[in-house]
Amino acid sequence: MNTEQLTKIKSWQGFIAALDQSGGSTPKALRLYGVDEAAYSNEDEMFDLIHEMRTRIITSPAFSGDRILGSILFEMTMDHQIQGKGAAEYLWEDKSVVPFLKVDKGLEDEVDGAQVMRPMPGLADVLAKAKTHGVFGTKMRSVIKLANESGIKAVVDQQFDVGRQILAAGLVPIIEPEIDIHSPEKAEAEVLLKAALLTALDRLGSNQQVMLKVTLPEVDGFHTDLVEHPSVLRVVALSGGYIREEANAMLARNHGVVASFSRALTEGLSAQQSKAEFDAMLGASIDSIYAASIT
Repeated sequence: MNTEQLTKIKSWQGFIAALDQSGGSTPKALRLYGVDEAAYSNEDEMFDLIHEMRTRIITSPAFSGDRILGSILFEMTMDHQIQGKGAAEYLWEDKSVVPFLKVDKGLEDEVDGAQVMRPMPGLADVLAKAKTHGVFGTKMRSVIKLANESGIKAVVDQQFDVGRQILAAGLVPIIEPEIDIHSPEKAEAEVLLKAALLTALDRLGSNQQVMLKVTLPEVDGFHTDLVEHPSVLRVVALSGGYIREEANAMLARNHGVVASFSRALTEGLSAQQSKAEFDAMLGASIDSIYAASIT
């Protein structure tokens, strides 16, 4: 493991930029960026366009390691190049931004108010490839919709089972049991989820640390127990559909938690903007998220 990257993730101020939109979320991300479905006729063309968007963000002078700790990439982005080198290598070597890789393959249908992850039969090969690109850690997402103890336990058990495989491969997993912000039982689900996470964290080995990516909570400071747990390297929060202003306000009230925003990070960016307009908008977004993350 790269000790310089570990130190940055553990100790520096800043946030994680989530640039890992996958097949299901890419059309919406492109629409918000001002590129509609008429601009592409197949999946390859769609992913080329989202790679252009990500490249424009990453190469912008506003995007740098003085405010951004790390960035989460989609596997196809890792396999592509930015300015003549691998995207993950470019992030670290040129921007001092620690690279992470999204490894999940999407969600199963809802059972017991939750969606666990689909099987990942090729995970070992993906992890080995990620290491060759200098990737530090991974991210995988499940979704919780109701305060159902069985569903939440299934999500957490699966996340930590896969997390241990990732740790064994020498990478740090970001465990992401997202609670849907529109859940009618969001606060109750948060209570059940935190209890399940604390139990799972206590079962990790003394030398094992994971990161947690959680939904912004209903109760300010609700995740302090997780932030302070010795098996947690860092707690980051997803924007989950909140607009950036609201997400930043909520994040600022949760001390010790930093952002890992995707949609809220790219809010306001457009393919039609000039370089100066794009860089200014991205810079303002990064500044605001950084300010909320260092409270």
